Amino acid sequence: MIDDERLYPGREEAGTEGDPAQGVTRKPCLPEAPAKKAPPKKDSDRSFMIRDCELVIQATGRRALTLRELREGLAYVSGASIYYHFWGRFLRPTYNEPEYNNDFASWAHLHLNDKELAERLSVINPADFSSLETLRQELIDIIEMRIDETHDFSWNRADQQFHFILTKIIIFGTGQRVETPEDLPKILPQLSPSSIFYHFIDARRRTPNCSDDFSAWLSDLSDEYAPLCETIQAIDPYFSSLTELREELTRMTGDFFAAGRLTERNAANA
Repeated sequence: MIDDERLYPGREEAGTEGDPAQGVTRKPCLPEAPAKKAPPKKDSDRSFMIRDCELVIQATGRRALTLRELREGLAYVSGASIYYHFWGRFLRPTYNEPEYNNDFASWAHLHLNDKELAERLSVINPADFSSLETLRQELIDIIEMRIDETHDFSWNRADQQFHFILTKIIIFGTGQRVETPEDLPKILPQLSPSSIFYHFIDARRRTPNCSDDFSAWLSDLSDEYAPLCETIQAIDPYFSSLTELREELTRMTGDFFAAGRLTERNAANA
């Protein structure tokens, strides 16, 4: 069973009612797949519904001006805040390529003037961690190590505060469907970057086996797509842009189905 509070950093389905106390709607945890093989799907159930999303940011009121304050903030903020400061950059409008891949590393370099710490924080890949809590602990451990190394420097004040931000994901339908797996190479290039984010990145925080939606759909349809699923799941999403991820998915699915058609033609001609 997936821990909903841990893996759902804040999610609202467009057109549904949320928890009035929280202002969000959380989808229920999905149970582990049953051991018994599910019956074959009807043709009408085999299509893949394309969804899209956008991030809505919310201030937490917690700020940091020193390295010690950053460590303290990391210990208390919601996992949704840590999620945003690593993954939110994918959906934020930017006018140039950021030097560092997460907000903590950028702040350490630009405003705390600690390039050594920035480098250590920038190599963290959140996709390598099984939960937001283990990712939180890794951040705290790195910062505490730097505090021990720098002693009095850890009290130095940055020239700009770090603001811890919360995020809520608004999900909405697009009206698009992928009717068959063979349609993926044609439809993937049409998807918005935010749709790629929802189905390929955010999906890993809400599916039982931390898989992307494309692989989950294909594996549910037939074992014949297992090689393609393995190829897709091997993609590391963190150090690529959403446009690059879309191109990579299009290429992989196109190559897979082209190879399948070639094999069929060769078998027919044999």
